Amino acid sequence: MAKCKRIGILTSGGDCSGLNAAIRAVVHCACGKGWEVLGIRQATLGLMARPPQSLKLEIDQVDSLLTSGGTMLGTTNKGDPFAFPMPDGSICDRSEQIIAGYHQLGLDALIGIGGDGSLAILRHLAQKGGINLVGIPKTIDNDIGITEHAIGFDTAVNIATEALDRLQFTAASHSRVMILEVMGRDAGHIAIAAGIAGGADVILIPEIPYTIDHICSQIKQRQDQGKNYCLIIVSEAVRTQDGETLTMTNRLGQCRYGGIGQYLADQLCERIGVETRVTVLGHIQRGGTASPRDRLVAAAFGVAAVNLIEEGKYDYMVTWQNRQVLSVPIAEAIAQYRAVNPDDTLVKTARGLGIYLGD
Repeated sequence: MAKCKRIGILTSGGDCSGLNAAIRAVVHCACGKGWEVLGIRQATLGLMARPPQSLKLEIDQVDSLLTSGGTMLGTTNKGDPFAFPMPDGSICDRSEQIIAGYHQLGLDALIGIGGDGSLAILRHLAQKGGINLVGIPKTIDNDIGITEHAIGFDTAVNIATEALDRLQFTAASHSRVMILEVMGRDAGHIAIAAGIAGGADVILIPEIPYTIDHICSQIKQRQDQGKNYCLIIVSEAVRTQDGETLTMTNRLGQCRYGGIGQYLADQLCERIGVETRVTVLGHIQRGGTASPRDRLVAAAFGVAAVNLIEEGKYDYMVTWQNRQVLSVPIAEAIAQYRAVNPDDTLVKTARGLGIYLGD
C-alpha cells in the first residue's frame, strides 16, 4: 500500500473565481487516495507565521465550494519573502522562515496556485529549501506562457461581456459613446475576447497602437450609417496616444493602472463633441460565481496536480493544451509571457468584423 502523504495547498497573488473549485478538486482527489491535505492560510504569510497557519481539509468542508468566489484560504499579493518589508521600514529576507514552516508542518509536497509572479517566488523557495512543489496557473489576465487557459480568465471575460451587453442599451437610448475599462496588467486578452463577444465597435489593447483620429473616424462612420451609439472596450494598461502610462497612487503609495477610459472620453468629447460615459469594472471581474469553464479547468488542474505528486513529478506546472491537461516545468512555463499576438485568431476575427483594433 502506498505511503499516506501529507500535502499542503495555498493560493497566492490576486484572487479570482475558480480558486475554491481547484481546492475542492485537490481535496477530493487526495483524500480519495487516503492522503491528508492541509490548507495554508494567507499563502506564504501562513508559512511564515509561528505556528504555521494551516487547517486540515476534509471533503465535507470543501464540497459546497464549487460555486463560491474568492479563496477560502485567503491570499496575499504583497511582500516578496526574499525582500520583505518590515514595520520599521527595513527590508528582510524571510524565506528561511517560510521554508521552515513547510518542514514544520511535515508536508511531503506543496501545491501552489498562482500567476507567473507567485509561481516564480514559490519556485525560488522550493529550490532553496527542498520543497516539493507543483504549480497550478491562475490569472484573469491569461498571460502565463504554455497554457491556453488559466483559472479565472473565463469568468472575467463573461463579466466584461455582460457589462457590454448592458451598456449597449443605455448607449443606444441616449445616443452615447460608452467606454468600458477592464483589467489587463500587461496583456489585452480580456478586452479582445469580451469585445468580440459583446459586440464592441472599438477594442484597445496594450499590444497594438492606436490613434484618437481613427477612433473618431469609426464613430463618425457609424453615425453616417445611422447608428447613434458606439461601444469601446479598453484594457487598463493601454497607454495614451503619446505613449504615457496612466496610473493612480493610493495613500499607501501603491501604484495602480487607471484612467485610460476617462482619457479617451475627454479626447473624444474635445475632438468630435460626442457624449461619452466611462465604466470601470475593476475588481468586479475577479469576484462572483465561477463560470462553468473555470470550474471545469480548476477541477482538471486540481486532479492533475495531485497525480503529479503521486508520480513524484515536482517542479512542474499543470497546463491546458490542445483540449487536454499536460504538465511542463515551472521554469519553462513562467519564462514565456503570453501577450496577445498581432497575428492571433481573435485579432483577425475582430478586424474581419470591422472592429477598430488599432493601427
